[in-house]
Amino acid sequence: MKFSRRTLFQATAAAAAVAGVGARDEALAARKSGATAWPDLQLWYRQPASLWVEALPVGNGRLGAMVYGGVSRERLQLNEDTLYAGGPYTPINPDARAALPKVRELIFAGRYAEAEKLANATMISRPVKQMPYQPLGNLWLEFDGLGEPGDYRRTLDLDSAVATTSFTAGGHRHLREVFVSPVDQCLVVRLHTDDPAGLSGRVRTTNEHPTRTEADGDALLVRGRNVSKHGIEGRLRFAFRVHATHAGGSLATTEEGIAFQGVREVMLRVTAATSFVRFDDVSGDPEAISQAQLASARSKSFEALKKDHLAEHRRLFRRVQLDLGRTLAADLPTDERIEQFAHGNDPALVALYHQYGRYLLISSSRPGTQPANLQGIWNDLMDPPWECKYTINVNTEMNYWPSEANALPECVEPLERMLFELSQTGAVTARDMYGAGGWMAHNNTDLWRVATPPDGAEWALWPMGGAWLLQQLWDRWDYGRDPAYLGKVYPLFKGAAQFFVDTLVTDPQTGWKVTSPSLSPENQHPYGVAICAGPTMDAQILRDLFGQCIEAARLLDTDADFAAQLTALREQLPTNRMGRAGQLMEWQQDWDMDAPEMHHRHISHLYGLHPSSQINRRDTPVLASAAKRTLEIRGDEATGWGTAWRLNFWARLADGEHSLQILKMLLTPKRTYPNLFDAHPPFQIDGNFGGTAGIIEMLVQSWGGTIFLLPALPRDWGDGELRGVKVRNAATLDLRWQRGQVERASLLSERGGDYQIALGEQLLDLTVKVGEKAELRLRDGKLVRV
Repeated sequence: MKFSRRTLFQATAAAAAVAGVGARDEALAARKSGATAWPDLQLWYRQPASLWVEALPVGNGRLGAMVYGGVSRERLQLNEDTLYAGGPYTPINPDARAALPKVRELIFAGRYAEAEKLANATMISRPVKQMPYQPLGNLWLEFDGLGEPGDYRRTLDLDSAVATTSFTAGGHRHLREVFVSPVDQCLVVRLHTDDPAGLSGRVRTTNEHPTRTEADGDALLVRGRNVSKHGIEGRLRFAFRVHATHAGGSLATTEEGIAFQGVREVMLRVTAATSFVRFDDVSGDPEAISQAQLASARSKSFEALKKDHLAEHRRLFRRVQLDLGRTLAADLPTDERIEQFAHGNDPALVALYHQYGRYLLISSSRPGTQPANLQGIWNDLMDPPWECKYTINVNTEMNYWPSEANALPECVEPLERMLFELSQTGAVTARDMYGAGGWMAHNNTDLWRVATPPDGAEWALWPMGGAWLLQQLWDRWDYGRDPAYLGKVYPLFKGAAQFFVDTLVTDPQTGWKVTSPSLSPENQHPYGVAICAGPTMDAQILRDLFGQCIEAARLLDTDADFAAQLTALREQLPTNRMGRAGQLMEWQQDWDMDAPEMHHRHISHLYGLHPSSQINRRDTPVLASAAKRTLEIRGDEATGWGTAWRLNFWARLADGEHSLQILKMLLTPKRTYPNLFDAHPPFQIDGNFGGTAGIIEMLVQSWGGTIFLLPALPRDWGDGELRGVKVRNAATLDLRWQRGQVERASLLSERGGDYQIALGEQLLDLTVKVGEKAELRLRDGKLVRV
């Protein structure tokens, strides 16, 4: 597939010519001494965690643990990604379809408060709330007679995905290792000491759910049921098993726990499962599944388990490397680095934060698991904030922004599978709520793939959730260019488009085809409510969705009549417009400057700037200026994820210094917890993923048929290297720069094709064969192929 290209455009990479300052000499010396070594990618601390947001996350996409690093009393807080409250349910409000015409009538009459009141009474889900994600339990390791520790160090190694605690006690070394194997589907813990007297203590479990614990042979078996919530019966069963082996001393397993005496080493294997099969099937056997997992894991030694775990983790993790230089600040513990970052000089923390986002995605979203939710897979509360489910008006989308450019396409599979499931539940919602074909989803969903609007109309009566999620699957196609994949997902796009063909209505004031009812996510307009018709974001998403359906139909040689219908309808969508303050208008009406919350966390109408590229400095400079004015009015202060989105916006506007300013705001104790989790507050993982995506956007962008090198490079990053990043049309880019200038670049094409490289105002067109690597150098100020 080829994109249209312009031969003349404004520069998007002026920062590439700016000489780096500050850390250059130190960074170059560090790089020569091996600063890009994988061992640098560690979070470490001088003390155990006292709070959950200080503990260190490990996971295999399905099973997760938070490791506290306690000395005499260690806690591993456990999660399994299908343990939600409730069971399969269909919460469609039976009054919704009958009320829809009246709600629309009130909106078009400007009686917005009445429309929202009626919508709340007739269109919101029954029950109003969706089901929360909940913890699996806790594993407690208690040790006798250790005394005061010395030389304490707690570490999470991103390259190995192993959490380690080491210290001395009584003059002897103690080492504890924890990882969750994606190969063997088990949590592995090894406790080791060189003390001749060995270790003595016990292992026990606790749980927030009602459970029963028993000794099942030589292992602990914990069994329970999930809870009912909001009138929805709890229908899931769950089980987890803890098995221990030891070297030296003695060990005994009873229903009270596992007791050990005088052992040099203890190894624990933990497996877990629920009865969840899919959103409409809870017939699984968690005891049999966890038993089979444990039997398989028991057949391997610790060394074999760890070797296989490392190989599988590194297969994904080591695809991308980022080096921005190293200063002495990198030798400090991670919590101290966060405290100092905004006013210090620590470019290596940016690289660590970037790789931490990749680590979290690998650890919370793998083929066959659930997608990463609001907290990935880590949660310690029975009633977590926003139910720790899927908020699909930006947050779930942001979770997957890093996936393609950061060479983690496998991690998108859970989201793809969820969309196929939502297309089933969403078809029922489309039919019963709107009298429409196709499928749709509102602003939230949960394990049970609910597509109806929860909570209240002011947050949820927005019909675009499914359509926005699909953009990630389009990226999966666009980065990989596999025709079979496009054929597989095309029905999702067609079904989503069909819903809007059936439901768009003519705005009597403007004549545009608009969504109604809708809202600009979570933001009230001057009438004191959010409900409206045809907000800017909706038209932008539909412009992408319809265009993608049209292009896919052409490539697949199918549905020509439907594509023609979408082409005509696309021209009738509201256009992007500027308001009286020079801003991009958020609604059809010029309401922005009168909205009650001027600095709202959402900037939904800049979807067209990022993640879309409908608005950009090259093709639509006037609209790009309006988007910049919107950002200036909205301000930089926001929630964690809101800050991360602003980072991506400013990168798209090619403002490296402002992008770095935003990144410094993100990497402060106000927006980042000691374990590098994003602080909304409270913790939401989307800010981590948005930050990871934004860092790459500063260095490489791929949109509109062009690959932009160093489009938003700040002066402080004058020297650096990026390896393994992916670009559209199935290619891998390596890039190295010094003093703000590209030194070398290479482009390896997986499928062959035409590429355009932009460096500042310069364009370089390339034709690259399948499997060929194009080498690029800067000569006399120009980028050339060598």
